[in-house]
Amino acid sequence: MNKFTLLLLIFTLILSTKILQAQQPNAIITGKVSIKDNKPAEAVSVGLSGTTKGAITDNSGFYTITHVLPGSYNLTFSGVGYKKFTKSITITAGETLDINVTISSDEQQLQTVEITGRKEKTYKTTKTFIGNKTQTDIKDLPQSVSYASKELIADQGAIRIGDVVKNFSGVNQFTTYDDLTIRGFRVNGGSNTQLLNGLRTSTGFWKQPLTNYLERVEVLKGPSSALYGNASPGGVVNRVTKKPLNENRKTVSFSLGSFNTLRALADFTGPANQDSSLLYRLNFGYEDANSFRDLQFDKNIIIAPSLSFVASPKTRINFDLVYNNSRSRLDRGQSTRLNDLYSTPASLSINTGNDRLNEQTYIVTLSGIHQFNDHLSFNAAYSRTGYQEDLYEHRSANAYAVDGNNTAIPNLVALQIFSRIRKRYIDNFSGYFNYKANTGWLEHNIVAGYDYGSERLPVGASQLTASGYRNAANTGSIGSYDPTKKANYLLDKNGNPVPNVPSFNLDDVINSQRMQDDSKDFFTQVAVDPTYYYLNAGYVQDQVRLGKFQALLGVRYEYYTDFANYKKATEAKTHSSAWLPRFGLVYTATKNINFYGTYVEGYNPQTASTLSNPNAGGPFKPLTSNMIEFGAKSSWLNDMLTISTAVYQIDQNNTLYNANVADQPDLLRQVGKERSKGIEFDITGRITPNWSVLASYAYNDAKITQSLVPAEVGSQKPNAPKNLANIWTRYNVSRGMLNGLGIGAGANYVDKRTLSLNLAQGIPSYTLLNAALYYQVGKVLLQFNANNITNKKYWVGGYDYLRLFPGAPSNYLLTLNYTIN
Repeated sequence: MNKFTLLLLIFTLILSTKILQAQQPNAIITGKVSIKDNKPAEAVSVGLSGTTKGAITDNSGFYTITHVLPGSYNLTFSGVGYKKFTKSITITAGETLDINVTISSDEQQLQTVEITGRKEKTYKTTKTFIGNKTQTDIKDLPQSVSYASKELIADQGAIRIGDVVKNFSGVNQFTTYDDLTIRGFRVNGGSNTQLLNGLRTSTGFWKQPLTNYLERVEVLKGPSSALYGNASPGGVVNRVTKKPLNENRKTVSFSLGSFNTLRALADFTGPANQDSSLLYRLNFGYEDANSFRDLQFDKNIIIAPSLSFVASPKTRINFDLVYNNSRSRLDRGQSTRLNDLYSTPASLSINTGNDRLNEQTYIVTLSGIHQFNDHLSFNAAYSRTGYQEDLYEHRSANAYAVDGNNTAIPNLVALQIFSRIRKRYIDNFSGYFNYKANTGWLEHNIVAGYDYGSERLPVGASQLTASGYRNAANTGSIGSYDPTKKANYLLDKNGNPVPNVPSFNLDDVINSQRMQDDSKDFFTQVAVDPTYYYLNAGYVQDQVRLGKFQALLGVRYEYYTDFANYKKATEAKTHSSAWLPRFGLVYTATKNINFYGTYVEGYNPQTASTLSNPNAGGPFKPLTSNMIEFGAKSSWLNDMLTISTAVYQIDQNNTLYNANVADQPDLLRQVGKERSKGIEFDITGRITPNWSVLASYAYNDAKITQSLVPAEVGSQKPNAPKNLANIWTRYNVSRGMLNGLGIGAGANYVDKRTLSLNLAQGIPSYTLLNAALYYQVGKVLLQFNANNITNKKYWVGGYDYLRLFPGAPSNYLLTLNYTIN
């Protein structure tokens, strides 16, 4: 009996036991939560003491808690902006108990900056800070936002960003690294344009960080430079960490799954002192997992503590730390024989037993808010990111080995070796005033602030590289092979040039993957020069409301300072600057429907520093972009379900692509112009209190419109599918013999794509089917996730047929989750 069958048998036995148990008649608690003047209190969390049962009030203040066992309980009402209220109740079997309460606003809940925890337990999020740096209803933001809450992430068993973003319209993976495509434009963790709690940071690019410490993941679509500085024109990813709550919650979970996966996670939160002026939260994660890919593994420890100090009713300070220690190997992808996509198994990786990738990352943030009065508040936040890399790898040289006539040998992949150490530090400060006032009929929400950001690659970064072919004297290497100068090369008995690093033999994979004796290879020093840049920016925006109309008007001034030849005798400062306007208009057609339009511009200097790659070449012209977007956002079914749509066009100048130079793998070249246009639909929320759903569809026509290479003009951009679609739904059984059972199911569709700018190489479309079972017994939740249940062979992305990134075959994950209190 295999492990999969055994786990299903255990699940079936537990479920059968539940069905056979004698059931007491279930009771129901329902009611309405109001504030003063009988106005409904929306998004209030209603919890039943001693159980995991609860509800969230809808936009009319109503809630319902079903399948309650008879007994005495405390019913607790709490929510952001409200004072906590507890009521003792007693309920009998089969009773429907109506509990209507009135709660008070809490002046201590300072919501101008996101430093308090979210208590909701649904897929739907009504408010965000990513759109204009203040708490704003998503429907009032004149720009498209996609998001995934921690509840959705948990239900899908998602543990990495790549698993999460498949739920977003217009977002897909570029590779299996922390590397995405948003509306046809690439954004990755190697640049400091990703956000953590609204501040710029970096994840290191190679490995996707775990998600167990995240409250949600969200994407603001389109250029966001007017808010956050240089960023991809497709959008910006913001990872929001879990914050402390003023009530005790403790959960632990253990997961076992395919590829020898073992995970242990914990999440503890609550007051740290008697008066709840100090709140804490601690998230911990441990992972030890192999992979369907040869020689690949991940061993991760993540520690994410958070503290909130309520210094006074008008002042709050927050401290966050995310520390990740990762040991793994770097997967450079699957290689095939020339142009035959299916000629090698998806498990094939061009690695050896020598290889390693050890990374350490920390992100520490100190943030706070002071409210001077009902109209004026000040926010400030500082973040420091530290990244350390220790890499040793055998990787493809982006080419096949050649014979004496310089003809590719299809079963031999040319190899090179990288040995590298480096560190990076990113600093960010954001400070701004928020002023709310009325001038006649106009309501103003004004934000004015200052941003500082810097990135430094300090002295000490080093790389050794072994590549190319051995010279005739066998005393060194030559970067590339020239058949007209055979006398310069060491030749084998067949007259073929001898590679400096033995080639990877696709006909003898096992021997090629064993530990190699690299002492005989010739290594050369490759410059990893120190880099440093910083930026200063000032901005002001006003969100103006007049009746059914809201206008968002903003402008940002960016001033970049980059150090050319940093730390060298020829060091010199270079400067660039940009004015970045932003305009948006929202019209509230009905209580449930908003229409909007927006225009934004983007700017991104492309220096060695800002690219985080001293070997990219250049100098390059800065990226400039603009976007026009129109859309609608609506809510239905008593605000349980939201539906949004957007139509957009993005233009960008001076995009960089890999130059595909064999002995310079990091070298980039610049393309003239690109245009992306499309349409997106998103559905998020609940159809009934027990039926949750998230679905999206995106059509994206992303073309190169101007290039020095005529054949590229009119071609679809690399790894930018024209069509993306997904759906995920969960239904919970709330009464009867199957009470406590939940069922989840979903599908993801990704259209065919081209790779890099090689128009002859592409990857096919694919559809994945996933499913899940959930079973709740008191404080214990047993969860079983099955992914790619049809065992579809597919690729999530890649650069070419020497560097493909296949997706995982059928796999499962069994999770046991226990709520301590």
